[in-house]
Amino acid sequence: MGKIFDTEGGVMSFLGKMADLLWLNILTLLCCIPIVTIGASTTAMYTMTLKMVNKEEGYITKGFFTAFKKNFKQATIIWMITLVVFILFYVDYRIILYSGIKFPKVLMILLTAMLILMYATYMYIFPVLARYENSTKNVLKNSFILSISNLPKTVLIIIMQFIPIVVLYYIPMSVPVILLFGLTAVAYVSSLLFMTIFKKIEEKWAEEAESQDIEEHQVDEHQIDS
Repeated sequence: MGKIFDTEGGVMSFLGKMADLLWLNILTLLCCIPIVTIGASTTAMYTMTLKMVNKEEGYITKGFFTAFKKNFKQATIIWMITLVVFILFYVDYRIILYSGIKFPKVLMILLTAMLILMYATYMYIFPVLARYENSTKNVLKNSFILSISNLPKTVLIIIMQFIPIVVLYYIPMSVPVILLFGLTAVAYVSSLLFMTIFKKIEEKWAEEAESQDIEEHQVDEHQIDS
């Protein structure tokens, strides 16, 4: 019985994690209020949920605001780019649906396919930014590649993003729970999937680096022998 309530596991560990997710959710919501800071807030949130998955989160408040400040400029630029793109998609849909002009159905299909690809890429952008330092161009490019090359997990991540909306629709009384945990609970579960993707990539990098070191070492030995 004592082990269940041990601070290192069981019920207390679960309650501690829930408290961290609750506080992280509050911080994220507050920092998203200006709208322009949504990118930086989302990046900071994923920084912490990815660390939580690795059990290395430390202090939530300090870690969140450190990541917020560190990624503010780049995350804001990326957020504004994606926001503009989504607005353009929305305007295009409105034109096709309500302009009175008969557009080919294939145009709507292509537009929908592009929107899905864009949203799939968007799901990876801030986790990738939270995990790695890279140029804005490479963050966008790598996010697109990861979303396509890990399609089954991408589909699961997208489905999870819509779970709070579905729950709210069918259970209106769940509003308090969604407000307190809706962002970070989804981000945490998504981070479990993201980390499997990231670790696979990092293991590959480590193997390539090790192979390169071995080759360089062999070249050095050959030069010495000669």
